[in-house]
Amino acid sequence: MGIGRIQNKFTKLQKSKQKGLIAYLTIGDPNLEISERFLELIAKSGADIIELGVPYADPLADGPVIQYADEIALNSGTNLVKVIDLAARIGPKIDIPIILMSYFNPILQYGPDLLINNSSAIGIDGFIIPDLPLEESRNFSLKAKKKGCAYIPLVAPTTTPSRLRKISQIASGFVYCVSVTGITGMRQNVSSELPEFIKRVRKNMPNMNLAIGFGISNPEQASIVGQIGDAVIVGSAIMKIINQHGEFGDKKTELSSFISSLKKALV
Repeated sequence: MGIGRIQNKFTKLQKSKQKGLIAYLTIGDPNLEISERFLELIAKSGADIIELGVPYADPLADGPVIQYADEIALNSGTNLVKVIDLAARIGPKIDIPIILMSYFNPILQYGPDLLINNSSAIGIDGFIIPDLPLEESRNFSLKAKKKGCAYIPLVAPTTTPSRLRKISQIASGFVYCVSVTGITGMRQNVSSELPEFIKRVRKNMPNMNLAIGFGISNPEQASIVGQIGDAVIVGSAIMKIINQHGEFGDKKTELSSFISSLKKALV
């Protein structure tokens, strides 16, 4: 479990000459029961890693699609405690790594040490905390690593080489490479500066698995980004399908087809 399970996933992908698909889901949109059903569907449809998004009232890194999903999830009563409970239920049903993505305030209220201990016990493999800066993340990352859980930092095109090297010292599992400066959301094109950015990251973070997110919204973009990184992260495009009007069965079919199409683009 934990760091080892994430690394094993990337090793298997590399041996089979595939790139990974990391699927993000805001938990609790529209409610916890349906989120659990969607998580099982996403795993069965080809995702390699699943990212459980804890809803937050002020998600600074996220665009309108995920902001809307967070609002629905919060209104449905979802919080970090309930996301942890869901992770405990879903873990035995899916055979892929599970990452918890949360802003730091809910973690602070829950208790960082308690979160790490409970997450390790139920099989959560790692953490992404978008608003926790390098200078304040060392303690959390060290404690997580002692419990076998990965700490997955974010790096951006504006991150300097010296800072990349410092971040690499606390990173484990993989590094989340933000493809563009700005917020999450679907975009028309892949940034022309992405190859140079990832080249710079690889130079300063040798031997790290690099997952690229922000703006990947279709199989064509996934294929392009997959040629540059080790995995792609897709979130807003998934949540857009979930938030479309229609019956659950219709969304289920569309989401399964979408996940499958993304994965095929990465093989």
